[in-house]
Amino acid sequence: MRTLVVGILAGALALGAVPAAAEDGPVDAGITVAKVEGMGEDWINGVDVSTVLSLEASGVVFRDEQGQPADLFEVLADHGVNWARIRVWNDPFTADGQGYGGGNVDAARAVQIGQRATAAGMQVLVDFHYSDFWAHPGQQKAPRAWQGMDLPTKVGALHDYTADTLAAMAAAGVDVGMVQIGNETTSGDLAGSTGWDTTAQLFQAGSAAVRETLGTAVKVAVHFTNPERAGQYLAAAQALADRGVDYDVFLSSYYPFWHGTPENLTAVLDQVATTFGKDVAVAETSWAYTLADGDGYPNVIRTEPAAYPATVQGQATAIRDVMQAVANVSGGHGLGTFYWEPAWLPVGPADQAEANRVLWERDGSGWASPASQEFYDPTGALGGEWADDFGGSGWDNQALFDAQGNPLESLRVYQYAVTGSVAPRQVDAVTNPQLTVVDGEPIALPETVRVSYNDGSAEDQPVTWHGNTAWILGAGTYRVSGTTSGGHATVATVTVLSSADQGANLVLNPGFEDGVAPWTGIGTGYTIGATDDPYQGSRSTHFWAGSAYSFTVEQTVTGVPAGQYRLSARVQGDGSGADDVTRITASSGISSVSADFRLSGYANWQQPQTAPLSVAADGVVVVSASFELSAGAWGTLDQIELVAVPTTVAGDTTELASLVAEAAAIDRTAYTASSLAVLDAAVQRAQFVLDAPAPGQAAVDGAVAELRAGLDGLVTGGTTPGSGTPAPGTPVTEAPVAAPSLTLSASTVRPGGTVTATLADVPGDRAEVGIASVYRRLAGVTLVDGAATVVVTVPAATTPGVHHLQVRDATGALLAEAPLRVLDPGSLATTGAAPGPLLILAGALVGAGVLILGTRALRARRRP
Repeated sequence: MRTLVVGILAGALALGAVPAAAEDGPVDAGITVAKVEGMGEDWINGVDVSTVLSLEASGVVFRDEQGQPADLFEVLADHGVNWARIRVWNDPFTADGQGYGGGNVDAARAVQIGQRATAAGMQVLVDFHYSDFWAHPGQQKAPRAWQGMDLPTKVGALHDYTADTLAAMAAAGVDVGMVQIGNETTSGDLAGSTGWDTTAQLFQAGSAAVRETLGTAVKVAVHFTNPERAGQYLAAAQALADRGVDYDVFLSSYYPFWHGTPENLTAVLDQVATTFGKDVAVAETSWAYTLADGDGYPNVIRTEPAAYPATVQGQATAIRDVMQAVANVSGGHGLGTFYWEPAWLPVGPADQAEANRVLWERDGSGWASPASQEFYDPTGALGGEWADDFGGSGWDNQALFDAQGNPLESLRVYQYAVTGSVAPRQVDAVTNPQLTVVDGEPIALPETVRVSYNDGSAEDQPVTWHGNTAWILGAGTYRVSGTTSGGHATVATVTVLSSADQGANLVLNPGFEDGVAPWTGIGTGYTIGATDDPYQGSRSTHFWAGSAYSFTVEQTVTGVPAGQYRLSARVQGDGSGADDVTRITASSGISSVSADFRLSGYANWQQPQTAPLSVAADGVVVVSASFELSAGAWGTLDQIELVAVPTTVAGDTTELASLVAEAAAIDRTAYTASSLAVLDAAVQRAQFVLDAPAPGQAAVDGAVAELRAGLDGLVTGGTTPGSGTPAPGTPVTEAPVAAPSLTLSASTVRPGGTVTATLADVPGDRAEVGIASVYRRLAGVTLVDGAATVVVTVPAATTPGVHHLQVRDATGALLAEAPLRVLDPGSLATTGAAPGPLLILAGALVGAGVLILGTRALRARRRP
């Protein structure tokens, strides 16, 4: 270990990359990284940069820490990277030389990449796909040259291709340290063949070619994915052992947004290592540092991930946790990790997508070019979700470089992991909630959102939502902005699925009425088919344990037609902690969707629903429910449904945008304040709809109707700017009216307490008073000359924190609001009509991070 520490730090210090520090102490840095314990002297800090030649041909420039153009491999080596993984496709070109994309990496180009990696001091892992293009679960298509071969002929072809490629690398001086026989060969499929008895012969042929060509010092590896699926890795390793396949390293893909927790990763790799005596490593991992799209082509990860923030700090923490998960494998069998495509940068900015497309297709610097259709159908080539959209990098927001090629500080994680690093504590990210409902179901925005800090801690802060969910009408996608009690902005994305044409439930035994099959489970504390508290029928999956526990139940659904599907479940229970994980997931091929939820009381049934999932060509969907629970947490899981959903068509907002422009162009001095208030409320609704990514037509029509009524209802009688008197010749039909106001009898209240609200200058004859963070109507009021007084009761379930009492008109438009602090039930209340100096001081102290008024201790951020 000392050799590793001294070597990495010496190189880093020579470059000025890492501040000086003692070997056993953390360094000062811009991000916080906990030291990784247990790395061996030959620890692998690897990356897969197989697109590099195509990216450079498209004009991508990589830079060093000083912002100067530099060789990618030199930059990586300077940051502690010591291995390069290079994928190899047999023939990713058409007959006339048009590349399929993804780097166009055939054997010749792999040799070039390997030479550059070797020159930078790296060892090379050769990743044979044994296909002409992407190979991954559900998609293991034989190369064109091998199609139609019988098994013995294909075994010979695979052996010879492997040996010839490796011999070319050796002749070129490439330092090959490991060779991977197949890519993500989950279920044992390889090179167009299926069934372990068949594919074991292919695996062994590749292994024999490595031994014969490079000798026994070079490690032979096999590669699988989906470590979160119960028993899958142990079964694969057993199948290989039963058939005498010779290999040294069991590799796993591990993407935290799809593949469960680091603790589970350690557990399943440890089973393989200890049972079969194999070394293990992670061949692919990554995390997003932003959700922004860099090149005009949709990102693979485009919505808020759950495990870590989509920030540079979150990216570094995710990488570090995977490193630790592998290092935790017993017996020193954990070798290290490879980050997948950290340099797949945009070839041009997002607003130049068409110009970028020319480069993607010319140089192979995008995911796939139209030329690949001759080998894969579009759905197969692009994993379903981008079936009709060949193009650029869906990975640019997961790079370890920014869009201009400058290394992010997260690239230093390999150096910081040796001693640890510490940054000044600050907010790193605020969760942007994702909510999916079926049209017609109530929309309940969360009352709190998680605020994460760069030291790994987090807290749930109350949030006030500024939009009105009553404006969400019809299937579509909407955004509601909010502000936390700490003053941080957040945005909730609400996906509304059509209630029409929902398909039949494809999950078998969805309510566990028929016992266990076809469900499988792993972990502790659960019983499939229990009689405890079912949602419907007589059985459910029940869970409870007296100590902290975790488990996953899952089912593989086959024969699913291509299309969009959503997963939902019914769950109830209580006793879970703030950092517990409760999640349902559906995955197909490389696509995956999840929905998190909370256990919130006996018989308070939650119905989490995922966003739509695009099903891959193989028609296989894995549905699962995963729980990581505190001691004493309990509940039931029932009625799991996977149903087809129709594609949502966004409403036409042309007329609405025109009306907004018309409203913006009016002379506001010519109209009364009360009629302008009505118009402004309508414009607010219209802007909400226009800002929605895909509003339903009903939402558009409702906003159009209200805005047109607001324009038609303008009443003349304004004033000349600055004069305070009617403009000459203006017919005065209504006197100017003051803006609506709301005054409270108290600035603080306990849950269940009352407060008197005084309304003034409110237009119309009816209004309502409600409370937000998440808006709830408390009372309706009749107005007399725009005024009223009403006593309202704050709901007993209201969470402590800053909320707002609000006045809304009959359409739900917000007219006025006033802050109200809801205390912990045991706190001493203070009173006063308006926020006084004490409340202002308290707010300032909370904003500064000072713990007052019984503020909770910060909880450690969940590590999945």
